[in-house]
Amino acid sequence: MRRSWVLAGATLSAAVVAGTTMFLSGGEPQASQVRRQPPPAPGDPLSQDEIRRATEVATASSRAHMASGRIELLYVERDDDKAEDERRAEAYLYDYADDALIVRTVDLAEGKVVEESKGRGVQPPPSKREELRAAELLLAHPKLGKGVRSEYRKAAGRQLRTAADLQLRGLIYRDAGACRTHRCVRLFVRLPDGRFLDTSRIVIDLSAKKVQTLEW
Repeated sequence: MRRSWVLAGATLSAAVVAGTTMFLSGGEPQASQVRRQPPPAPGDPLSQDEIRRATEVATASSRAHMASGRIELLYVERDDDKAEDERRAEAYLYDYADDALIVRTVDLAEGKVVEESKGRGVQPPPSKREELRAAELLLAHPKLGKGVRSEYRKAAGRQLRTAADLQLRGLIYRDAGACRTHRCVRLFVRLPDGRFLDTSRIVIDLSAKKVQTLEW
C-alpha cells in the first residue's frame, strides 16, 4: 500500500512505457503502419503522457514556490491504492521551507487532485535535480569546490564547466544535527577516469543551502 510506504519512508520507483512507431524507408510514418497502443489497463505502469499530465495537475498550485526553489517535485508514480477501474498517479513534492513531504493523488480521468497529505520525518531518495543542486552547492564552497575542480582537471584533462559534467549519485543523510529534520544529501562523485572523489565526510544541507564536513 502506498500510504504505508509514505509512513515508512521506503524507496520510490517510477516506470515508464514508451510506444512503438514503424517507419518507411523514406523516414516518414504512414497512418496504416503506426502501431497504436491500447489504452493502459488499471494495473499498467504510467505512460509518459500520463506522467506529464499528472505533473501538470499536481504542481499547478505550487508553481510559484517551485520557481523560487522552495518546493521541488521529486517523483511521479502510479497510485498503488487505486480502485480497479481507475487510473491514478501520486506526485511527491518536498517543501524545503517546512521540511515536509507533500503527496498529491491525481485522478487522471478527471484531471484533478483528489487527495493530498503532508508530513514531516519522511525522506525519499534525492531526485536528479536535487543531486545536481547539491553538486552546485559543493562547487560553490570556497575550499571544497576548488578541490573538486582540481581533481576533475587531473582526471579529464580539461576544466570542469558545470556541475552537470559530474557523474553523481546521492543518498539521504539523517544521522546528526540539523539533518535529522532537514533534507540533507551525501554525494558520490565519479570522475572521468573512473575514480571516485573522497566525499565520505561531506554533507550538503539542501534545506539550509549549506555544505558541512562531518567530524569523526
